[in-house]
Amino acid sequence: MSTLGGGAKRPRRLWGVSPLTLRILAVNVLALLVLLAGLLYLGRYQDRLIQAETEALATEARIFASALGEGAVNRILTAPSPTGDESGERFELAPELARPMIRRLAEATATRTRLYDIDAHMLSDSRVLVGSQGRIEIRELPTPPAGDAVSRAINDLYTRLIDVVPSREGLPVYRERPGQPNPDVERALSGETAATVWRVDGPGGDPELLLTVAVPVQRYREVLGAVLLTRSGGEIDRAIRSVRFDILRVFGVALLVTVGLSFYLAGTIARPIRRLAQAADRLRTSHGRHAGIPDLTRRGDEIGELSGVLREMTDALWTRMDAIERFAADVAHEIKNPLTSLRSAVETVARVSDPRHRDRLMAIIADDVQRLDRLISDISNASRLDAELSRAEPEPVDIGLLLTMLADLRQTVAETVDEPVPAGGGKATAEVPRVVVDVPAGERLMVPGLEGRLTQVFQNLIDNALSFSPPGGTVRLTARRSGGSVRVVVSDRGPGIPEGKEEAIFDRFYTERPAGEKFGTHSGLGLSIAKQIVSAHNGSVFAKNRQVSDGTIEGADFVVILPLL
Repeated sequence: MSTLGGGAKRPRRLWGVSPLTLRILAVNVLALLVLLAGLLYLGRYQDRLIQAETEALATEARIFASALGEGAVNRILTAPSPTGDESGERFELAPELARPMIRRLAEATATRTRLYDIDAHMLSDSRVLVGSQGRIEIRELPTPPAGDAVSRAINDLYTRLIDVVPSREGLPVYRERPGQPNPDVERALSGETAATVWRVDGPGGDPELLLTVAVPVQRYREVLGAVLLTRSGGEIDRAIRSVRFDILRVFGVALLVTVGLSFYLAGTIARPIRRLAQAADRLRTSHGRHAGIPDLTRRGDEIGELSGVLREMTDALWTRMDAIERFAADVAHEIKNPLTSLRSAVETVARVSDPRHRDRLMAIIADDVQRLDRLISDISNASRLDAELSRAEPEPVDIGLLLTMLADLRQTVAETVDEPVPAGGGKATAEVPRVVVDVPAGERLMVPGLEGRLTQVFQNLIDNALSFSPPGGTVRLTARRSGGSVRVVVSDRGPGIPEGKEEAIFDRFYTERPAGEKFGTHSGLGLSIAKQIVSAHNGSVFAKNRQVSDGTIEGADFVVILPLL
């Protein structure tokens, strides 16, 4: 059982932000991060750059090969053949002519160019200068890191990621093996153009791209050697890096906008929900009605609808509490009256010696006990009514058939009521009022509801009409379709309803009985229970007097309106 001031466990907040705000922020940022990961991958973009760079490198290699095949060869005459034919000639690459040509061509293209003879021996390398003093090898030094510490940290992080998005693990590793020709050179010496993308370790151990293209050097379609062009993939990496940094800049702006919009969206959702929750908690723990639910219906959305529903629920709860308080007060008052009479009779009977007076007091005690029993039974029935109506599932009920059944039951009961034997002898039947049903023939008036409780409604109304009808009178039950509802009228020929009491007669414990009726016969809950059941069926009930043309009241009409299926 919860104690005063206690409550459910509140959700823990992180950094003072509500969990709902964090969820909204996480969903929006996650979608943005997925988009960012897809954009940063750039696999197809890198493939296109590599293809374009390889094609350009192959074009340069073919130009180099053509130039070397024309200007860096020696013509060698061969001896005459034994048959006496003319002497032949053949061509071979001239290293002394090829080296300066390769050096000049390589300077204009920023590539490393190497020339191999037909036996795969390297004849020239653009990075090796041969002179009278010996050989000089040219090597590219790594570019020193630029920028501040933050920029260098970002560059280092980026360098570590480039092998992941897209991955370069599947690329072959390039290694220089002295005395072992490059695979591309071997293919070029067989007359093919070969191109390969390699993975090499950079100065810092980071993976880098390396492009190689080998083209055969030919003279009149005779393969004299091969030229191998090698170029670093730094331009490709720089192009991808530039695109990725542009994407990251856009992502930074989009992230700020997303976070701002997420907090705005969370504020329009989480903040009013928190207000509603706090107001409901104050309403639960307060001892009065000063705490109310804030009115957010002007928002025009689901939260505004929730606010309206909570306000209506709160009003319904207060109305129900007021009804319970009134019901408790009415019950206490109604039970107190017979108890007071019963106590007075019990106290008096002990002091009375006259048997006739004692018998009269004992009769009063019996009547009071019977009245208490009837009153407690009706109160118990009324208190269980709400719970039963809220749990039970409605079923189709034929109102015409129900009224006909009740009328037949009343007629059967009336035929069994006998009067005392008259002076002339024999048996006489009491002139009880008749119950007549007027329902359109062949028309089914089906309503959704609980047949037992609807039966109770019309039984109470019929009992009330019979109690006010004169002997031999008629109680008429009329049912007609009225739009989407059925209108049932229970009419009697009694004295009518006192003026101004048309609504009060449906109050609990209100009694306005015919003259001469024994006191305490009715508890005053019949019409109240009928109204409660009809309201639970989304219907309405009211009463009015029926007058003739001269204004004379000839009875009362109790009208019940229920929605049709």
